[in-house]
Amino acid sequence: MKFRILGRLLAVLLAFGLIAAACGDDDSSDGGDDTGAEAPGAADAGDDDAGGDGGDDGDDAGEPEPEPEVEDVTLRVLVHQNPPMVEFMESFNDEFEAANPHISVDMSVVSPGDLSIATQTRLSADDIDVIDIFGFSNAAQPYMTAVTPPNWQTLIEAGLLMDLTGQPFVDLYDEPTIQDAGSFNGKVYAINLGRVSYSGMFLNLDLFDAEGVDVPTTWSELVTACEVFTSSGNECMTAGGADGWPIFVGAYGLLGAMYPDQAGLMEGLWTGDVRWTDDQGVEMLRRMQIFASEMLEDGVTGLGHDAAPERFKAGDVAMMPTGVWQAPALDDADFDWTYIPFPGSDNPEDNKYLFGKYDQGWAIAANTPHPEASLAYLEAFSEPDNYQAFANAVGFIPTQPTAELNTKLGAEVAPYLANYRVGLEQYWVPPTGVGQWAGAWQGAAWFQPFNEWTDPAALAEQAQMDFDAGLNAG
Repeated sequence: MKFRILGRLLAVLLAFGLIAAACGDDDSSDGGDDTGAEAPGAADAGDDDAGGDGGDDGDDAGEPEPEPEVEDVTLRVLVHQNPPMVEFMESFNDEFEAANPHISVDMSVVSPGDLSIATQTRLSADDIDVIDIFGFSNAAQPYMTAVTPPNWQTLIEAGLLMDLTGQPFVDLYDEPTIQDAGSFNGKVYAINLGRVSYSGMFLNLDLFDAEGVDVPTTWSELVTACEVFTSSGNECMTAGGADGWPIFVGAYGLLGAMYPDQAGLMEGLWTGDVRWTDDQGVEMLRRMQIFASEMLEDGVTGLGHDAAPERFKAGDVAMMPTGVWQAPALDDADFDWTYIPFPGSDNPEDNKYLFGKYDQGWAIAANTPHPEASLAYLEAFSEPDNYQAFANAVGFIPTQPTAELNTKLGAEVAPYLANYRVGLEQYWVPPTGVGQWAGAWQGAAWFQPFNEWTDPAALAEQAQMDFDAGLNAG
């Protein structure tokens, strides 16, 4: 009897215990056989995962959340036509896609002359992510008035380029490059990938040796060398005349030899201290006419820029005046070659400079829907090993201080790099309203057989008249 009473009492107490436990743990649903033991512990621990199915929930408390699905991305990249660069980028894109399976790279290639307008059009249409952009240049100077800002500046002021300031990969490039070729108003909008020289020429040293001709160091020596080569049945020079611009680029060293201070030339034209009709200007155009009409082989008007190295490799052409970017195309040449400054002056000291510019860079569209992927693309490209391979492929003078131009071209131009200078092209901002012939520095492409001019003095007069038209309009 006492045991029955005691048993009932224990049952009642147990029931109250279950009720209390249930009220003390809101997360419990079924109670379970061991609720009375678990509930105080769960309450003390404040375990939000307790309850539900009783003690079994404790086994699942530490399981990780499932990884969110990664969205597939198509990264739209725009580059300019440069065969070694395009070939490298195709390989890089394959490696980048393999390392980032959710990203596909859609790369568009346009001609260098179309890059600026294509960039502006696609940025305005929100139709691009990563942009190949040439180094910032042609900024307005204090002595200039009423000039149109360069396209890169217009894009930045319109809010179309992403601010890259503080991105870790920016620090992999040397400070002068970032400041000179990728910054505006204290912020970084592009990383520049290399400098190039366009004022030199490739020489077929085997042909020089065969004809007993010394490497020319002055204009007069160059004229004599050309006479020797043509009289022996060879050709003096070749270039991609069908594209036009390789002709005045081919004579860029002549311009630099005549006017070693390119920034001073630009300022002098604006202030009137320098005129194309000066004796020096007329003589420059006279030599440009000899280059275009006599030194270049017949038939270059039908030869494209990319085809010129193949013509040079035939072995019967002594020289190819062009930019260093053509060097990779000569890797399989059957002769020894070198690259020297174009000897445009009769003073050898004026012929020791290589002039050039900051070339290709990367920028990102401010309105890209894929900012993370775009930044990852630039970060991967900027990794020192990748950048070194890029510099080797395209022949750029590196802008990463840890990189070396460890190619044949690098060895050939090394003696001249201390005399590297930025060319007039990077300073050229004519007054608004100038005539079509104002830029006499391009005069080599204006003489026959490439254009209509035959008289250097007459072209100098027209060039100065057209430049003055802009000054007077201001």
